[in-house]
Amino acid sequence: MKNVEKLGNMDKTRYDSYYETKKHSDIMYAYTVYPCTIPQDFSFVPLHWQDSFEIIYVKKGTGYIQIDLSTFQAESGDIFVVLPGHLHGLRKFEDSRMEYENIIFDKSFLGNDVVDACSQKYLQPLLEEKLYFPVRIRRGQKMYEKLSGFLDSADVLSDQKPWGYELGVKGYIQLFFSQLFAMSREKKHHGLENKSMEKMKSVISYMEENYDGKITVEDVAAECGYSTSHFMRWFKEMTGTGFGNYLIEFRLGKAAHALRTTEATVLEIAEQSGFGNLSNFNRLFKKKYKMTPGMFRKR
Repeated sequence: MKNVEKLGNMDKTRYDSYYETKKHSDIMYAYTVYPCTIPQDFSFVPLHWQDSFEIIYVKKGTGYIQIDLSTFQAESGDIFVVLPGHLHGLRKFEDSRMEYENIIFDKSFLGNDVVDACSQKYLQPLLEEKLYFPVRIRRGQKMYEKLSGFLDSADVLSDQKPWGYELGVKGYIQLFFSQLFAMSREKKHHGLENKSMEKMKSVISYMEENYDGKITVEDVAAECGYSTSHFMRWFKEMTGTGFGNYLIEFRLGKAAHALRTTEATVLEIAEQSGFGNLSNFNRLFKKKYKMTPGMFRKR
């Protein structure tokens, strides 16, 4: 993740503290696959970033996937490649269901910690934003069959775990990236885009730190150094939705997680998630999840 000296009124220490730091794998085998379903597992995955690679492999259905400034209506078979440090998030599309795999692995899995020709010629330029390749690969596109085949083969080995499967999985992922690098191009930096990305990270970090209390549009706009009206337009361009709606989705996601994982009362969870009014929380929760918080917890 790049160093950021100052973003609006937020200092670098706080900014660096609010990206995803969860360790998804064993340091000796830095590769993990999570099967997920929207909206059954998550109806909304807010924008976030981490210091690892992530491949989102859509198995069935459709949903929205945002990577950096681009939002896609994902379809069955789509493959999305998220590089370290890049924003990404997911949300449901209307009443549709989407099943997908989150394939997450550390940079070391591709040999980034080894100084050799592969690292210097491919991985370092990619991580330094000097190279790019398409973030979305779809059925019918060149090399799709090879790329999806490598992921499917890695899945089979991960499921069956024969002797030596770790070497096989690493080999398939390296073959996957070798095909992507064959499609890569030199990247020309866009200063305005990079600036927007860093400002969005500051907004996400601010919400993570303050979602349990009062958050005003004026406060968040000040974090970016924008006027309120400019911030509202900019945020909708970045995310496809208004800030108020996004904040409600964010808080409801926190509440749903607390209902699953804690013994706190519904009132306590509502307050801890930033909802000062219990009846309003119950109404918004039922509208989103089609059931009351109590029913959600029992289910």
